[in-house]
Amino acid sequence: MLTSLAVGSPVTIGLLVACFALVLSFEFSNGFHDTANAVATVIYTNSLKPTTAVVWSGIMNFLGVIAGGIAVAFALVELVPPEVLSPPDGSQAVGMLTSVFVCALIWNVGTWWLAIPNSSSHALIGSLIGITAAAGFGSGHALTIAIDWRQIVNVLGSLLVSPLLGFLLAFLLYKLTSAILHDERAYVPPRDGQAPPFWMRAILLLTCAGVSFSHGTNDGQKSIGLIMLTVIGLMPPAYALNLSLNETQLRQIADRMPTAAELIGRGGGGRRQQGIDSTNKLRSTLAKLKSLVDIPGSERAAVRKEFNQVLAALRAAESSGSLPDADPAKAKAVHDEIMNAVEYAPWWVRILSALCLGLGTMVGYRRIVKTLGERLGKEHLVPAQGASAELIAAGLIGFAGFTGYPVSTTHVVTGGIAGTMVASGTGLRRHTVSRIAWAWVLTLPATITLSAFLFYLLS
Repeated sequence: MLTSLAVGSPVTIGLLVACFALVLSFEFSNGFHDTANAVATVIYTNSLKPTTAVVWSGIMNFLGVIAGGIAVAFALVELVPPEVLSPPDGSQAVGMLTSVFVCALIWNVGTWWLAIPNSSSHALIGSLIGITAAAGFGSGHALTIAIDWRQIVNVLGSLLVSPLLGFLLAFLLYKLTSAILHDERAYVPPRDGQAPPFWMRAILLLTCAGVSFSHGTNDGQKSIGLIMLTVIGLMPPAYALNLSLNETQLRQIADRMPTAAELIGRGGGGRRQQGIDSTNKLRSTLAKLKSLVDIPGSERAAVRKEFNQVLAALRAAESSGSLPDADPAKAKAVHDEIMNAVEYAPWWVRILSALCLGLGTMVGYRRIVKTLGERLGKEHLVPAQGASAELIAAGLIGFAGFTGYPVSTTHVVTGGIAGTMVASGTGLRRHTVSRIAWAWVLTLPATITLSAFLFYLLS
């Protein structure tokens, strides 16, 4: 359907602009869906008025996006095979972006409407895996080659482990808090607008800020990666390459090409020949340059394509098992250095992502707050439980954001609250836990299937 579109045609540009609107809509929905977890405890315990809480959380989300790096953003981008990512050109790109955004947005809004605390991260990653699988089938590549399984395992591993850690650590922290802190007001559910004591309100205010800031450093990065994919499609001459690299950095990347070719030659698997050919082309291209700005605008998309092929082949070599001893670590180091040519985000992309996330926080939080405060445990949430769960969540999500591991704010916070409920002896409501568990189990297969189907139709 879309493969007949001419690159740069008005229809292509119009579709890419629509994709740009979709990614902003997804990030807005991420704010009112995921960030509701950050404000749940302060609102439910009457520590802050709802309006004040969501504004406070929105500001901290904004700051988290600005302060966070872009490692998580490009961990997700690298799920997409270079055949689709090389770079967006208006044909496969439009189908890819539309499939990802529509699928993730449908799942986000649907679970929010049902008041189920579900993960935007899971929906997004499932959508990316779906278009990757569909692209593999469409190109005739075996799935072992088309899909970067190592990257998928790394991403899914962090998503799986983080809620379990949230449950366990919050369970232990609440047990410790109960043994040390004996103020009964910290263990009484909120009643008729009555706020907890001042010191507990201060703790809850800080933990809300911590979770919101951490959410910005992690989930905000995901939209940064998606916005970058879209603007590269809209304006490849301006955004296909990191034009801020200086001459020294460019020389270092060029000098790495022979090493990259040697590593790919020994462990690149099905991407070996493409990787070697691309290293040779880049070595020849970069040898003539003092800056990537010297590459004509019309050629920058093609140069990015060669970088994507080299990076994919290096990841294949690193995970192939055929490189001896320290060579996989060398392949990763070379990959990370070459990645500097394409891994970047302009300041305005960060600002835009932060604004969408912050504004989304201020809309539609009530459904998720009520589920976490009243429907998860057999008894209502108490201030000490909220503080314990969010303190653990802030630490785990913040650590993941700055180390490049995508995690789900929803599942970490929900796991933490569940841990405190079990630790208190009140137990969990089977019906609510069952709904959350089913949503957690179904998100990946549902989004993978839907996005693969949409991508197949559009491409």
